[in-house]
Amino acid sequence: MKLTRKMVLSRAKASELHSVRKLNCWGSRLTDISICREMPSLEVITLSVNSVSTLEPVSRCRRLSELYVRRNRIPSLDELFYLKGLPHLRVLWLAENPCCGSSPHLYRMTVLRNLPGLQKLDNQAVTEEELARALTEGDEITAAPDREGMDNGHPEPPCTLSSISSSQETSQDLLSYVEEADSSQGHLSLKPSAKDQFPSFSQRDTSSSHKNRNVLTAILLLLRELDTEGLETIQQAVGTRLQAPHQQELREDTE
Repeated sequence: MKLTRKMVLSRAKASELHSVRKLNCWGSRLTDISICREMPSLEVITLSVNSVSTLEPVSRCRRLSELYVRRNRIPSLDELFYLKGLPHLRVLWLAENPCCGSSPHLYRMTVLRNLPGLQKLDNQAVTEEELARALTEGDEITAAPDREGMDNGHPEPPCTLSSISSSQETSQDLLSYVEEADSSQGHLSLKPSAKDQFPSFSQRDTSSSHKNRNVLTAILLLLRELDTEGLETIQQAVGTRLQAPHQQELREDTE
């Protein structure tokens, strides 16, 4: 799916692309983010849980300070080349991409060697010791990746986000969404924390586990990103789930 002007303006609640400072497209099944080239004022963008395969479009976002692209299709750490020219980039969440490879240490050292201005990588604070080690233990990226077969910021044919069939996996994604949201507000104070948005949540359900509270909080945060059609779909799904126990009781009574 292509990130469109209409989608950007709707989610950012803006009238023009050049005025967009923060954009949340978490879990939107995106493959093409080429429109980011038209958003020079962008400071924070959340693209986690999509099918984005190149970071080239965000190279034009010179004010970018936070980039969340966890669980996408970034194929190679060579894509970091496009981020080296972003002087204000301080937060990057790149985990769960093919580019991370089989060596977490080499991955982290390579990212930090090429982006020494980062203060947080994959929700972990960057230390001075790590930055020093990265100079010798990380790989230096000096050229952009091979662009053959690329068009408008996505490969042809476009890949699609794999379906999430596991409820445990879905819960983990929602928890990560909360962490990304908290990280974002913690750096730029662009929105209140989940706790501040829903102060009665823990008071109302003190017996729930911490994990369940986080999942529910994430759902509430995600609802803010939906349009009317999406909300109506959620309403129908919730109604069906709520009716299921009652229908089961009726079947048992008739047996």
